[in-house]
Amino acid sequence: MSAAGASVSLVGLLYFGGAVVDGLFGRFEARVDDGRQFALNNRVALLRAANGIPVDVALGALDFEQRAVERASLWDVKEAQLPTCCAEDLIVHKAFAGRDRDWLDVEGIIIRQGEDLDSGLVLRELAPLAELKGDDTIDRLQALFGIGKQ
Repeated sequence: MSAAGASVSLVGLLYFGGAVVDGLFGRFEARVDDGRQFALNNRVALLRAANGIPVDVALGALDFEQRAVERASLWDVKEAQLPTCCAEDLIVHKAFAGRDRDWLDVEGIIIRQGEDLDSGLVLRELAPLAELKGDDTIDRLQALFGIGKQ
C-alpha cells in the first residue's frame, strides 16, 4: 500500500502531560498548526511519520481505555510488538468519533467479524461514552447490529 492510502491509529494509555506530548512531537511531524497545543486540548496527537503516513495517537485516560488495553493483543511489526485493540473496542472508538469514515469502518468490522463479535460488550462500553455526547450513537450502532428499535 502506498503512503498516500495508508494511515495508522494508535491508542496509548498515556496519563499524559507536556513531556509525553513533547516526546511524540520530537519524533514525528505535526499534521495541524500548533500540534502540541491541539494534542493537549483534544487528547489526540495528529502526526506524520517520516515516510508520510499519517499517525493518530489517542492520549487515553478513561476507564474504558484501560480495559481496552487489557483486552489488546500484540501485533509483531519488524523488531517491535504493538498492542492492538480487539474488534469490539475498535468499534467503540470509531462509533464515539462518529465521522462518516468511522461509521463506514464500523460497518466493515461488523461484517468481517460476524458472529464472533460481542455486540453486548460494545454496547456496554459505548453507552457511558455516548451519554456524554448526547446523540444517536447507540441507536445507530444498534441498527447496524440489527438489534435496534423495530
